[in-house]
Amino acid sequence: MTEKVIPLADLRYQQSVPRIPAILETPSGLLSDALGRPLHDLRISVTDRCNFRCVYCMPKEVFDKDYAFLPQTSLLSFEEITRLARVFVAHGVEKLRLTGGEPLLRKHIERLIEMLAAITTPDGRPLDLTLTTNGSLLARKAQSLKDAGLKRVTVSLDALDETIFQRMNDVDFPVSDVLHGLDVAHRVGLGPIKVNMVVKAGANDDQILPMARHFKDSPFILRFIEYMDVGASNGWKMDEVIASAEVARRINEHMPIAPVAANYAGETARRWRYLDGGGEVGMISSVTQAFCGDCSRARLSTEGKLYTCLFASSGHDLRALMRSGRSDAEISSALAHLWRKRSDRYSEQRSIDTAGLRQDRRVEMSYIGG
Repeated sequence: MTEKVIPLADLRYQQSVPRIPAILETPSGLLSDALGRPLHDLRISVTDRCNFRCVYCMPKEVFDKDYAFLPQTSLLSFEEITRLARVFVAHGVEKLRLTGGEPLLRKHIERLIEMLAAITTPDGRPLDLTLTTNGSLLARKAQSLKDAGLKRVTVSLDALDETIFQRMNDVDFPVSDVLHGLDVAHRVGLGPIKVNMVVKAGANDDQILPMARHFKDSPFILRFIEYMDVGASNGWKMDEVIASAEVARRINEHMPIAPVAANYAGETARRWRYLDGGGEVGMISSVTQAFCGDCSRARLSTEGKLYTCLFASSGHDLRALMRSGRSDAEISSALAHLWRKRSDRYSEQRSIDTAGLRQDRRVEMSYIGG
């Protein structure tokens, strides 16, 4: 039997401390990068730990009992996260998404949500505060999350079939518990709720139609995500990708759908609506239909590194600036300098070299969040 070897570059401890510009600036809320893309969304990873071992994200071959997760002292405190969030909001961010790992594993996450919910835009509007979860703890936490000020949740669910779902999460977690969590979250008013299904050829693509049928005519919005080459631990190969166009074709054969306009500029999912009025589905196509052109998302890692692309190979250490005593004005000016230089468009530049033949040193999804 040949042992499976997965190359993994640990990029967590690479240091790149941003430069403080000589002349500090007052944020205008209209910050744009080198390609004219605004800074609108911030995704905040609050933990690198997860209680699932999904084969496309944290496979057991790498994330086993001996894997060294970040120590507690490395994680940003809630106060540090809130401080940075205020800096980002001053530059135009209107949407905060908490992610991980599994964010509901972070102790007292409700307190962080309370702190973030108190932030408003410069003109006084509340932020769009949301969270992505695997749903395992959602039923017991939904009410407290809502009470703390969370607006809505996105839940990852890769199959309805018990055997397939447990094979995907690789910890024998039952699908019924995730479905129960969805129902509780809807009941307490965390919505609209989106359900994300990562589609991997030969693993769960036979669940496309069962998932579509289950969530049609429901209060939930199902979105299909192309299996992506984030990091190296999942052993990504192009022939394991099911294109969104194929997903839409399969659904349309049985439940006719038609494309509809995006809700807003930079929306990651392309929307499709059931012709019989049974709701909608979304397609996230970062492999076959790259949407880099209007990407407005920044990502903050668990221990305070700014990543300007999901497929980045290095980050910028904002924690180092905070813990060295830099002022908000200095951190804000450093952030503005970084974003103006941003020209990332990895998905648009993906080539045959990155279709499984070459393993780039890219950050892992479990560390930076999806």
